[in-house]
Amino acid sequence: MPHPQHAPFDVILTALTAAGEATRLRLLALLAEAELTVSELVTILGQSQPRVSRHLKLLTEAGLVERHREGSWVFFLISQSGPAAGFARDIVARLAPADAHLVADRARLAEVREARADQAARYFASHAANWDEVRAMHLPEERVEAAIFEAIGPAPLNAVLDLGTGAGRMLEILAPLASRAVGVDQSPQMLSVARARLEHNGLRNAQLRQGDLYALPVELDFYDLVVMHQVLHYLDDPLRAIREATRALRPGGRLLIVDFAPHEEESLRLEHAHRRLGFSTDEVAGYLAAAGLDVVMRRELAPQSGECGKLTVTIWLGRDRRINSDAFPLTAREVA
Repeated sequence: MPHPQHAPFDVILTALTAAGEATRLRLLALLAEAELTVSELVTILGQSQPRVSRHLKLLTEAGLVERHREGSWVFFLISQSGPAAGFARDIVARLAPADAHLVADRARLAEVREARADQAARYFASHAANWDEVRAMHLPEERVEAAIFEAIGPAPLNAVLDLGTGAGRMLEILAPLASRAVGVDQSPQMLSVARARLEHNGLRNAQLRQGDLYALPVELDFYDLVVMHQVLHYLDDPLRAIREATRALRPGGRLLIVDFAPHEEESLRLEHAHRRLGFSTDEVAGYLAAAGLDVVMRRELAPQSGECGKLTVTIWLGRDRRINSDAFPLTAREVA
């Protein structure tokens, strides 16, 4: 049986050819640090856009770099899967951190990250009043997050997918437990906020994707935990979204749903685009069953003394009924 790190001869030869040039090697080192656009890479490297794009095309075709679209932007990142992914990371790991070229590139990367953070902060500030109004009805985050950790348990996670990631809080708390974490959201502005948050916390194993929750831009049969935190009440077809989330689960994987119990706060529908005023236990259990998941846990978090005006939150955990027969851990397959 082939070693999970091994790759075919022609794949390695192509990867060596692609990486064996100064600018492309610098690009690999930068894209191991962060997801970056062509314009950001142009700023860091001080080279022309056509030249940088040409180098990125070669790296992408060799499987050393992957790209994804986010609105009108295209982001690049060192490959996370595929036969050359492990080789790409090996190359970067062997570079001396004190090399003058890499030190200068990291300094300019820090400036790019600072500019991103400023942009995200301005967007967040312009919407703070709206978010604060909604947050006033939520239970304290520490209570909900403690219940989430209890639900998923202490075992290490391989791949985590956060749907409707918003500002990235779920990725912030779950990515440190995982080998890889991916967040999906439809809003480029919210993804900018999430990206700044992840970079501030140094979470290099977390990536973001813009996409539709009804047609996910991620690997299928891959994630051992998918999270939908305060997402369902925005959707016009919750069952369809849960079915799509289930398609992303590997056999035996789990889907965690956190949302409001039924309530009568019409202002959330009228002023904050909530399509549903909470979900009953039977309703979500029916969704999970229809998607091929068994309900393995349900917990209701009701307001406590001193939390007047807060809405009850319910946590559901469903498990994929398929048996996981994969002999190799996901982290090994990821870098194959």
